[in-house]
Amino acid sequence: MSENAGLMQDKARGETVKILFIDDEFIEFRSLKKTLSAVTEPMVELDYAQSVRDALAKIGSDRFDLILLDNRLLPNADFRQTVPKLRAASYTGPIGVISMDVSDSYFQQFQDYGVDFRIGKDELDVETLQYIIREYVRYDMPDVWKDDYNI
Repeated sequence: MSENAGLMQDKARGETVKILFIDDEFIEFRSLKKTLSAVTEPMVELDYAQSVRDALAKIGSDRFDLILLDNRLLPNADFRQTVPKLRAASYTGPIGVISMDVSDSYFQQFQDYGVDFRIGKDELDVETLQYIIREYVRYDMPDVWKDDYNI
């Protein structure tokens, strides 16, 4: 591969946000995929894993900019058991836990387990997903700060 082709490939990769969605219910993946189809900026590529074991295999063979993880996966494991496994596999990107109910008291400790944010399934819409991507994947520095970081 030529150097120019490699740079073009890196640039294209940088313009697409790759999200891994982990949920034991395929219908949830279909629902999120439909919601994400309305996101026009940035381009989003969504991949799916039905279990943490499947997710670990995908993390080992591909790169992801963001992981969205269902709180409860069979057999009754919640983020306190699943997120440490993802972190142990050297995934350092943002992880968001999705749940029908994020009011349980153990959700207050989410950062202790390597979770970046938590969100209710009913809150996932186009605007929220774009915000999550801007906030956790592509931090948009205010223009007034950019001069301070130019070398």
